[in-house]
Amino acid sequence: FGSKFQHTHTQSPDSTGQTLAASMGMPRMPRKRGVVLLSLATTALLSRSFVGTAPQLRDSRTARAFFGGLFGTPSGSPTPIRDAPSENARHYLTNGAMYPPWPAGMQEAMFGMGCFWCSENIFMRVPGVYSTQVGYAGGDIENPSYQDVCTGATKHNEVVRVIYDPEKVSYSQLLKYFWEKHDPTTLNQQGNDFGTQYRSGIYYYTERQRELAEATKERYAKVIGPASWGRSISTEIVPAPTFYYAENYHQQYDAKPNARGYCGLRPLGVELDISGLEEAQDLMADA
Repeated sequence: FGSKFQHTHTQSPDSTGQTLAASMGMPRMPRKRGVVLLSLATTALLSRSFVGTAPQLRDSRTARAFFGGLFGTPSGSPTPIRDAPSENARHYLTNGAMYPPWPAGMQEAMFGMGCFWCSENIFMRVPGVYSTQVGYAGGDIENPSYQDVCTGATKHNEVVRVIYDPEKVSYSQLLKYFWEKHDPTTLNQQGNDFGTQYRSGIYYYTERQRELAEATKERYAKVIGPASWGRSISTEIVPAPTFYYAENYHQQYDAKPNARGYCGLRPLGVELDISGLEEAQDLMADA
């Protein structure tokens, strides 16, 4: 952008743009005012791609997304990031613990489905969910920061980890929320959010979770029809990688005062029937 601004400043009052404006009957624009308007227009154009970022984060995120790769490859850290939740932190909405050990009987699930503000906002309100945390998983470095992930060089996904009571909500029900609340056919994208950190993924902790994830994927692929615009499901289903906590200001973002209520998810509007799913898996396991 520097060369364009420099060129604007060095133009004479009778430059081609001013002469053309005069020939069309338009008022001559003062040189300084033209630069200001150009700057404002450029800023507005760039900010459109970062509507999901909190106001105080928007400028830094824009800079990282466009120029992050110019300043070296992120290396991560051998220790957790400084801005991670404290060890005694409690969930803002459920008051559950944010760190293990979890209460007896709780199980873990992990999903990637676009901006983690949005995905956590779905799961933390499900009855039977004890706690949720947002973080980074599936990348190449340890303990990445949000700044690291936004460069696109670490390959991490923005994920939500769900701690739930299987006596109150089943894993199949969580999968139903997963499939129905985002578009699993857009590779590395969810709405206006683009990049590998917005990919669709189910990260399983047990073989049973893997079986149910694969079964629901197969079912959903059969019913999405025209809603997918001919695209196939791109969701990755892999063993749960190491979970790295995101910064504290990301945790339960949409539940906190003055939250902007941003949601970049773009559901297909197609329901998933999970009736008889777990029973069918039980029969297959016993066969």
